[in-house]
Amino acid sequence: TRALFQFHKDGFLVLERFFTAEECDSMRNQIQRIIAEMEVPPHCRTEFSTKGEEQLRVQGSSDYFLTSGDKIRFFFEKGVLDEKGNFLIPKEKSISKIGHALHAYDPVFKQITHSSKVQELGRKLGLERPVIVQSMYIFKQPGIGGEVNPHQDATFLYTEPLGRVLGFWIALEDATQENSCLWFIPGSHTSGITRRMVRAPPGSSTRVEFVGSERTYDDNQFIPVPISKGGLILIHGEVVHKSELNKSELSRHAFTFHVMEAKDTSWSKENWLQPTPELPFPSLYT
Repeated sequence: TRALFQFHKDGFLVLERFFTAEECDSMRNQIQRIIAEMEVPPHCRTEFSTKGEEQLRVQGSSDYFLTSGDKIRFFFEKGVLDEKGNFLIPKEKSISKIGHALHAYDPVFKQITHSSKVQELGRKLGLERPVIVQSMYIFKQPGIGGEVNPHQDATFLYTEPLGRVLGFWIALEDATQENSCLWFIPGSHTSGITRRMVRAPPGSSTRVEFVGSERTYDDNQFIPVPISKGGLILIHGEVVHKSELNKSELSRHAFTFHVMEAKDTSWSKENWLQPTPELPFPSLYT
């Protein structure tokens, strides 16, 4: 209850040692297997010259992203491929994230997502009909793990009313200031959102667009939130958070998934991510 109070006050909550080292290692090992079998997406592989072809590549990459809600797909850091689409560094070091349906299609991640302790936490939080909308494995590679600008998850995962989306962020390695832990603005989850990413109307040059603009945040409003391996950070859908470029020699692996309270909530038809006949959003509770 003290913790719940803290969560409602700050918009995030750190729960150290929520998962065991063994559970973390099982996720890391499984991801290594998935990468070993990975086919590199064709849009990463094509050689480009003209503006039009560049446009097609961007389009291909955006379609690859937009249709990834019910699949296990691979996203890479900038600058890891040459113009012929060959890796300049080993593929397991060049991957930025894997999304967005590990929770549904991979046995290890499915078991973690639906683990009894996660379900119990959902009940403590008062979630009545939580469904899982997406999951991601984030690598934050040494030296190149790109920065994530200040944002609110509800910009991308918009619901009416707001306040129905919750992120579960699991540290699979210690996350420190050195290897680019998350930073939050405590209490920033109470003033709504000013920017949304929506599917663009058919015929637009891009597949998604931003409506509204991000507020400007002062760097000194943010506090670093380091967490040890196995720790869980609960993230309110409207709390402002970011992470820096990882300049260290250590990666910062994390598994994260988002849950929506489906009771009396409508998921925006304009969100990039949509449930599909193959994968309606599954219930958190089993």
